[in-house]
Amino acid sequence: METLELGAREAELIAARRENLAALRSMGADPYAITRFNVTAKASELQRRFTDLPAGEHRAEHFAVAGRVMLLRGQGNIAFADLWDESGKIQLFLKSDVVGKVRLKAFQRYVDRGDLLGVQGRIARTKLGELSLLVEQYDVLGKALAPLPDKWHGLVDVERRYRQRYLDLAVNPEVRDVFLMRSRIIAEMRRFLEARNFVEVETPVLINIAGGATARPFQTHHNALGLDLNLRIATELYLKRLVVGGIERVYEIGRIFRNEGIDTKHNPEFTMMELYAAYWSYEEMAQFTEELLAHLVAMVTDGGNTLAYGERTLDFRRPFKRIKYLDALREYGGYARADLLDVEPAVRIAESLGIPKPPSHTHALDKIFETVVEPHLVDPTFVMDIPVLLSPLAKRRADDPQLTERFELFIANMEACNAFSELNDPDDQRGRFEEQARDRDAGDAEAPPPDWDFIAALEVGMPPTAGIGIGIDRLVMYLTNQQSIRDVILFPLQRPITER
Repeated sequence: METLELGAREAELIAARRENLAALRSMGADPYAITRFNVTAKASELQRRFTDLPAGEHRAEHFAVAGRVMLLRGQGNIAFADLWDESGKIQLFLKSDVVGKVRLKAFQRYVDRGDLLGVQGRIARTKLGELSLLVEQYDVLGKALAPLPDKWHGLVDVERRYRQRYLDLAVNPEVRDVFLMRSRIIAEMRRFLEARNFVEVETPVLINIAGGATARPFQTHHNALGLDLNLRIATELYLKRLVVGGIERVYEIGRIFRNEGIDTKHNPEFTMMELYAAYWSYEEMAQFTEELLAHLVAMVTDGGNTLAYGERTLDFRRPFKRIKYLDALREYGGYARADLLDVEPAVRIAESLGIPKPPSHTHALDKIFETVVEPHLVDPTFVMDIPVLLSPLAKRRADDPQLTERFELFIANMEACNAFSELNDPDDQRGRFEEQARDRDAGDAEAPPPDWDFIAALEVGMPPTAGIGIGIDRLVMYLTNQQSIRDVILFPLQRPITER
């Protein structure tokens, strides 16, 4: 467990700010006694509206703006401050003959960087050309007792940024913009789906059997029932039950929990959108995926079809590139189909690549692909027709029963989507569950136990259906040019700290 210690300098600053708080209270200006402030304009709105206001002029119209003070300067009969709200920055201009001498002195002495202010005044542009709010009245709406990171060095400790995200958002507007864009992206996805008659639902997080994916679940216990439960690792099996029940187009955007490691591509708690469409195959789902992603790219680029991602430019023009799974392994690794689909040669190939002895054929093949092929998949690429042993819930190809009607979409060397024509044959599904159970008994802890109730649902009858899972966090990474998943999750998992 890490320890967070308070430095002597920071303690002095906190003490000084508490003195300023006491002074404000003695003047009858207790920040915490104010219950509301009527905001009539945002900073960005004022910047847009008065972009043509000439230097040295002002307007008679009054505005009320609220936000956080990020820079203070000036002395004597004037003071300036930069006020940041959610939308951007506006300069405050305080003059003793407008706001009053006493109020100006109180501002200069008792307002600190980081304080939350509500201000009222007229819009003006200074002689130096800075659009400003000429303040006639102000209220301290919240006192920043803890000092913000200084403006020169900022908040550069990555772990502290994640642990104290409120500080990160307060001092780094570009970080706040990422998370505001994340909300816009998810909202736009919902609009896109609703326009195509998809119905949003919610399925359980606490479940008996964590199926629908290959991953270790988190376990918990329900005291009242005396029942051990798992956190879900996917929403798939419940959503397909709804298709059986007659909801033909259904989706869920929700949190998924997988007991796995943490790196730039993985967080144990993440957001997934899973969607199912009756009477579609994986071909219709591939076309739908192209349409959705191209739409989102156009939204964030004002109509464009490429994205800057690190030092790369990703091309989202349709149609996306396609390559078959086994063809990719032959092209980039020189491996023959027979060697990959037979367990002993596949395990030898994995070991030759430095992969520790895998617990199953499935694990070996998955790691071979990750090592050999994924580094070559930069622009959006559909990897099609994935083997059955990697696809326990996907429908077999009619012309090649060792393969399935399944694709994974890779972008910038990461899996972004996983989709397939859903297996709706209960006997075939039962056999694959039994194979997974054998892998689990042999030591593959990521293989889920069988969900026999799902077999019962399939025996009621499920129409031909296609489904897809899209990792929202990775999608936001692409659309906001972030290289780590922790930069698009507001509160990524971290070790706890103690305070001293």
